[in-house]
Order: sequence, then structure tokens, then C-alpha cells
Amino acid sequence: MDNNNNNQFGNANQNQNENEMKNLEKKVTKNLIKDYSNLLNGNSFKDFSIFVENKSNPFEIKVHKSILSSRSPFFNESLRQESLFISLNQFNKKEMESILSYIYYGNISFENQENLFQLLEISIYFKLNLLKEIIQKKISNSINYSNFFQFLFQNRNLKLNEIEIKCFELINQNFSQVQNNENLFNLTKEEIIKFIQFKQEKKEIFQFDFFQFLNNWIEKRVNSSRLRKFKNKMNAKKRLFHSFFSLFDKDSISKQDFDKLKQFDFFLPKSFLIDIQTQVIQEKWKKEIENKEKENQQMKIEIEDKWKKEVEDKNKEIEDKNKEIEEKWKKEVENKEKEIQKMKIEIDKKENEIEDKWKKEINKKEKENQDLKTEIQKMKPISDEMEEINKTSLQFSDSEIVTENEYVKKLQEWINDNDFFSKMKKGFSAKRDGFKAKKWHSICDDKGKTLVIIKTKDNYIFGGFTQVGFTNDKSKWFKDHGNKAGGDIKDSNAFIFSLRNGEGNRNPEKFTIQQGKEHLAIHSYIRYGPLFGSGHPDIFLKNDLRGGHSNMGWGYNPPNGITYGTNKGKSYLAGSFNSWVVDELETYFI
Repeated sequence: MDNNNNNQFGNANQNQNENEMKNLEKKVTKNLIKDYSNLLNGNSFKDFSIFVENKSNPFEIKVHKSILSSRSPFFNESLRQESLFISLNQFNKKEMESILSYIYYGNISFENQENLFQLLEISIYFKLNLLKEIIQKKISNSINYSNFFQFLFQNRNLKLNEIEIKCFELINQNFSQVQNNENLFNLTKEEIIKFIQFKQEKKEIFQFDFFQFLNNWIEKRVNSSRLRKFKNKMNAKKRLFHSFFSLFDKDSISKQDFDKLKQFDFFLPKSFLIDIQTQVIQEKWKKEIENKEKENQQMKIEIEDKWKKEVEDKNKEIEDKNKEIEEKWKKEVENKEKEIQKMKIEIDKKENEIEDKWKKEINKKEKENQDLKTEIQKMKPISDEMEEINKTSLQFSDSEIVTENEYVKKLQEWINDNDFFSKMKKGFSAKRDGFKAKKWHSICDDKGKTLVIIKTKDNYIFGGFTQVGFTNDKSKWFKDHGNKAGGDIKDSNAFIFSLRNGEGNRNPEKFTIQQGKEHLAIHSYIRYGPLFGSGHPDIFLKNDLRGGHSNMGWGYNPPNGITYGTNKGKSYLAGSFNSWVVDELETYFI
């Protein structure tokens, strides 16, 4: 009982906390809407004007350029130019105020149903896709029996499929009531074609009242045309009939209506009449085939009964024979089983003798193996130490910087790429190849995965690793919004590291690229050495590779307690910001 009470009390507290959080979230949203409403209605910080040179009511609205460009793709494109105003002459003041209230704080008024399509057109013009979906859904939900013609005609310019389908559904459901409605005769040819396709997709049958409407619609179109001669009118009517009836599937017209359609046979396509006639003939033959199949089925049953009896008789004969054979073999099997049982007893006896013999041998061998295992266990620490020494000698055998197993283990752990570690080589050594950036680029560019290790005269060891590698191929440089490339190279997996420093004897550490600065991971320029963190580099080597500067925290995440721009940040990797001197620079790649 106490546990149940505690659980109920805990659940009640949890529900109360959740409700308080929801109320706070609602309050935050409400305050945010209020703040943006005040921002729109006030005059503070407005830096842009919208002019509407409407002849009847020209006006100016002052707005915030940053809010419009962030909320509307239209304004984002239009406001890139250095301008303080924009002219939009096709809208009235009320429409613009309604759209701006949505852009600023998500509010839109649907009180006036008549302006829904105007708002929809404006939302499309300003590329407000979410508002377009909201208004389109609002229009679709507002369509009913009393207004579907009005909504269908208003949608003609926009041709939104969802609205069109909803209107077609209501026309279809109420066709018998609206077949003489004048609005039905105001449908365009394209709309009638879409309505026919709509019904056929639903696999519905067209009744004769639809063809009567189609005939009357064609009559009105032909009579309202400028054709005067009877022959020309008949030909025009025939062409319209053909254009519509070529759309019908033969299965979409009821068979009882086919005879009624013959009154239009002068206008109907011959292929359509042939299809319908073929269907009637097929129905007739289908019935005859069904009758024949019934007769064949009856004959089949009689034949099956006859053969069934014969098969039963044969099966009885075979069953009797099988019984005789089974009895005979049963006796032979019993005799064989007795013989096998005797042999099994003899074999078991032999196996027990052999097993006893081998047990003694195995016990002797196991004791020998245990003694050997004990000796091997004593030698394991020595073997592990030798293996680590071998790894170091294989991977950094000619390195003057990486001479400790701890550093090798950390680099293997951070890079986490056995293929790279097994194949890498020291491609560049400043002591061997010279302290010039141009020479470094000639050897190290376009190598893909690259490991850079730096040792200063003060015995600081640090560097960086890139999955992408350095290159002076401008097509591989990162391009900014102006499509300009300045040497920055994007690498989401790049990192820098410190193996040895004087900052409180901290252990080796790895520093990953900061989120949002992946495109500044490395910088490649022929007059600089390796550079990690473009802009205000975390690691930078000059044209003369003996010098450079370091500044932790600009592009890469700094260690705990270190902040970018502070003395600790500047001195963390190399002991100082720019007064350190390179003793050796080694670069590894495959």
C-alpha cells in the first residue's frame, strides 16, 4: 500500500511538472508573438520600405529587412541588392498588411471567405509554402454543395489539384441535381476532360444523363461559335464528340446505355462503336463459354468417378502385396538387428579398452601442456612489450618526433584507420627536405589522408590530421555564397592534437572541428605551410616553416579551461603565440 501511494504521489508530481512546463512553453510562444507584433506595429529598427503604387490607394509600409529575408524566399532573393525600398504594385494595403502579419508572427485572418484565393495567390507569389498549404487546406475544407462551382472557377488560374478533385467529387455526387445547372455548362473543355479522367480513375460507370449533358454542352459551344453553315457546325460538333469519346474506356459505359448512345452515332468515333459492339459480342460468347464449361465440368466429374473406382481397386491390390513384402522384410530386419546388437557389444568393449588407454595418455599430455602454459604465461609481459616495440619501430621507425609508445597508441586511437596506419610513410621531413612551404606543398599536396606532426625547440609536440588532404586545385576549395574560393577546404573529420606541452603536464589530447566550421577545417596556399582552422588559425606555419603561430579555440574545440583569444589559448599548443621555433616537421601519408 505504501509503495502504491508513493507511486501515485510521484506520478501526480510528474504530471504537475509537465503541465507547468507546457504552460511556460505556451507563455513563451505568446510573448514571442506579442514581441514580433509590437516590432511590426512599432517604428523601431525598421530599415526597409515596401511601396505599393496603387492608383486608387498608394501607400508605404516600413519593415525589417532581416525578418522578411529570413521568412520569405521571395524577399530573400529580392533584398540581396543594396536597396532601401521595393515596389509591389499588384496588391492592396489590406492584403500586404495581412501577409506581413503572417511573416512576422504567423497570424493570418480567414474571416472573409471571399479573399482566400487572393491570399493563396499572394502566398505563392512570396513563396510562403507553409501558408500556401494552410490556405489550400482551408479552401478544400470550405468547399460544399453551395459553393463548389464558385471555388472550381476561382481555381482556374492556380489549377491546384486538391481543390479541383474536391469540386469534382461534389459534382459527381450531385450530378443528377446539377445536370441542368448553368454553371455546369460553364465548364471548360479541359475541366470536362479532367472530370472524365477523375471518374475513370475511380472506375465509375458513366450513366446516360452524363452523355446527354455532354451533347447539350457541345450544342451550346457550337451554336455560340461564329460558324454559320450547317455543315461546318456538324463537323465542329463531330470533332468535339471525337475528342471526348476517345477518352472513354469501353468498360466505363453501362451496356444498357449503349443502345441509347446510337442516337449520337453520326458523331461518335467508329473505333468507340466497334469497341462497344465488340464488348457486347464478347459478353454473348462469354455466356456460351460458361455453358460449355458447365457441360465439361459435368463430364469431368463422371470420368473422375469412373477412374476413382479403378484406382481404388488397384490400390487395394498394391496394399496387399506391400503387406506380404513388409512381413518378409520385417523378419529379416529382426535377424540383422540381433547380429548388429552382438557386434555392438563387442565394439563397446573394445572402445572402453581404447578409451582407458587414451585417457591415461591425455592426462599425461594435459599435465605437460599445463606446465608449458604456465611458462608461456610468465613470458607474456615480455612478449607484449616486444610487440609494442615492434609496432613503434614499424610505424614510426624513422621518426625523430614520435619516439614513445604512448604517442603511437594515441595516434592510432584518434585516427582509427588500420589501413592508413599500415601503409603510411613519412613523405616529408623539414630537416631532410628543407624548411620551405613551396617544397612542402610539392611533396604533400593531393595525397588524401594526411598526418602533420610538429616539434618545437622547446620540446612541444602537436599537429593535425585531415581525411581530405591539402590541394591547390581550386575546384576542390570551399566556395562561399558569392561562389568564391579562397583556399578553405571542408573536412568534417579533421582534428588537431597535443602530444606534449608544458601546461600542467596535461596528457595527450585530441580536438575536433567545431560544428558549423567544417568548411574552415584546413587552408591550402602555396606560400603557407600546413594550416588548421582557416581565418584565425589554430595552427599556422609561415613560408619559412621554422616559424608560425598558434591560437587554440578558433576553429577547433579547445580543452577544458581554455578560451580562444586568451594567453592560455595562444600558448597551449607551442608554449607561446608566435615566438616558438620549429625543430622538426614530419608529414605522413599513403
